Amino acid sequence: MKTESLNGNRYFILFIDDSTRYCWIYFLKNKSEVVQAFLKFKTVAETETGCKLKFIRSDNGSEYISAQFQAICARAGIKHQLTNVYTPQQNGVSERKNKSLLDMASCMLFEKNLPKNLWAEAANTAVYVQNRLPTKALEQKTPFEACFGFKSSLAHLRIFGCLCYSQVPSVKRSKFDKRAQVGILVGYSLEKKGYRILDPSTNKVFASKDVVFNERASWNWDKNEPEAVSEELVIDQAEPEQNGPNMDFDDVPIRGTRSLAEIYERAHVALVEPTCFEEAKMHEGWKRAMVDEIAMIEKYQTWELVEKPANRKIIGVKWVYKAKQNADGSLNKLKARLVVKGFSQKYGLNYFETYAPVARLDKIRLIIGFAAQRNWNIHQLDVKSAFLNGILEEEIYVEQPEGFKVPGKEDLVYRLRKALYSLKQAPRACLKFERSASEPTLYVKKNKIETQLVVSLYVNDLLVTGGDEIVFAEFKTKMKQMFEMTDLGLMTYFLGMEVSQKQGGIFLKQKSFALKVLTKFLMLNCKPTLTPIAVGLKLSSQGGHEEGCETTHGSLICCLLYLTVMRPDIMFTVGLLSRFMHCCNVQYFQAAKQVLRYIKGTLSHGLLFSKAEELKLKGYTDSDWAGSKDDMKSTSGYAFTLGSVMVCWSLKKQSLVAQSTAEAKYVAAASAVNQAIWLRKILADLNLFQEEATEILCNNKSAVAIAKNPVFHGRTKHFDIKLHVIREMEQACEIKLVHCNSEDQIADILTKGLGASRFNKLRKLMGVCSMELKEES
Repeated sequence: MKTESLNGNRYFILFIDDSTRYCWIYFLKNKSEVVQAFLKFKTVAETETGCKLKFIRSDNGSEYISAQFQAICARAGIKHQLTNVYTPQQNGVSERKNKSLLDMASCMLFEKNLPKNLWAEAANTAVYVQNRLPTKALEQKTPFEACFGFKSSLAHLRIFGCLCYSQVPSVKRSKFDKRAQVGILVGYSLEKKGYRILDPSTNKVFASKDVVFNERASWNWDKNEPEAVSEELVIDQAEPEQNGPNMDFDDVPIRGTRSLAEIYERAHVALVEPTCFEEAKMHEGWKRAMVDEIAMIEKYQTWELVEKPANRKIIGVKWVYKAKQNADGSLNKLKARLVVKGFSQKYGLNYFETYAPVARLDKIRLIIGFAAQRNWNIHQLDVKSAFLNGILEEEIYVEQPEGFKVPGKEDLVYRLRKALYSLKQAPRACLKFERSASEPTLYVKKNKIETQLVVSLYVNDLLVTGGDEIVFAEFKTKMKQMFEMTDLGLMTYFLGMEVSQKQGGIFLKQKSFALKVLTKFLMLNCKPTLTPIAVGLKLSSQGGHEEGCETTHGSLICCLLYLTVMRPDIMFTVGLLSRFMHCCNVQYFQAAKQVLRYIKGTLSHGLLFSKAEELKLKGYTDSDWAGSKDDMKSTSGYAFTLGSVMVCWSLKKQSLVAQSTAEAKYVAAASAVNQAIWLRKILADLNLFQEEATEILCNNKSAVAIAKNPVFHGRTKHFDIKLHVIREMEQACEIKLVHCNSEDQIADILTKGLGASRFNKLRKLMGVCSMELKEES
């Protein structure tokens, strides 16, 4: 290089492993330092990989054919292969890597207008990044993963050369000194856990972990000051999650206790969904989506243009816009829906019956567990414009949609022939086939011996699983003949849940949604906690705490409630917080933020449905006693496992004040029994009959005795009659309430805050884990 680097280097030497494409780079002041660099590389590479260096290929440079270099290779038993003169293609892997490395380094320097003496920092960072990029030669694996056997985190990566502010330690400043020092990001340090920051005033590089980044800003070298940029572009990063390379070489990071799984903390583009037609018409994508929607309505002959009737109410319509995303958060498509303002309809005039086929999530998890047990794949079908397939019996007129009024016929209205979105009777109009008696959205095809096909309906989404490929294909064919459908193949993303179907089981998580929640409430860079709630924390609507924003608090709780779909480990805390949505104060919001901090540390966690030795339904029931400080009511919780995974859980505040622990446990057991009855019926529909009574484990001997012995009249005479369903089901051999030790009570996690050790044990028993951690180990 014509320009010296900050450390006075003019050359670099690159070593690349031909098998994994992993690279090591070293910087030299003179070519005579090649031997020392090679010795350093040999030691590092052999230590990291556990393999001996056997071959090395290079060109005929004098530094490689020197007697000293040849002697080192001979002593180590390394075969040195040289290319022929003027035939660099014989060392094509290395030559091509050199070019791509220099191209990337040049682009990074030009992008931020950095001086050329930072070429070594740019090249070092380029190697670091390229080692973590998918490579076609490795079938889209990264060199890092191919070399070390596990994926590297990308969460800490930031734009090279961006402006940043590193914290000045308190011991180095007085009360009135600046708390942050401006700098430029020039790489990732491995010697210290932090980023490599260049001080533009001294041209010295230092490492820091407490850094705030402004990735769109850069340093103005002409004026020797930061360039102005809007504040909304500032991105905060507390610290990197993984070490990086030092100035001399790119090394493997020390493997600690943190997850080394690839995290989706990539830059999600903030797509602002329009709130009205005026906003949407300014964007070509939304305009195209509206045109497609009108075309679909016309295709199904959903309406006809008629004169406005004198004695009929004309119902308004509006546009609803949604940016649909993939499982990784990337944009799938822009969707525009023309909906009827259903709230203006009146029962008996504009509609008579309403029904929407929405499956219970308990049932969906049950079907997933059933499919995992049989090693069946789950496929997903989407009915296009499902509500447009139903014929209407009522006479309904709607306005012409904004932006699509027929020229010269603006005074005319549309009479609906078929259901339109948001009409209350639309779902029932298009549902005309048999269904399970136990669950309206479950459809099962079976013979006398076994279940052949299982279909679960969620409005216009169908989940289909089965072991008979012929029946499977026949079902898809018939459905496509009846409706215009999209075959989405294997279920990978459903209702915000990311689904991974592999030979070992089915894994469900809500990582993308969790990231959106953390971003929305400015907690993406928060410090993780081990548990979602502090042990012994009691919340009350009474107290002198400062009031908070009910809207923000309510929005946060609603987001957390949806996360409990696949995260039973946060169920207790979220259920507790949801009781105080009407009287938010700072104490509640701080408790909700702890849940977010826990979610931050367990982003990759979800439910693993795997095959078990015995597919047996088993229940757990528990409650606290007088846990509510406001009214002294108790909290019931139950959980059911099918085989090796939890398929159903619930948390609910009891409607009465229990006079004893036994009564509180008995009330909780009654709720669990009701759920068990329903689950047994669903399993029977799937030909999975529970021959024996379903065991429900309770850690209170008195509650178990009350269920089995009706003599305890003095202590139970005030019990509500409906609670004694436990006795009835016991006598019918449907349910069996069994005592268990508190240590084995999984439902304990649903009724109270626990310490980290106990919490982690029960979380594992619930089946909540991280598949990415499993893959790394």
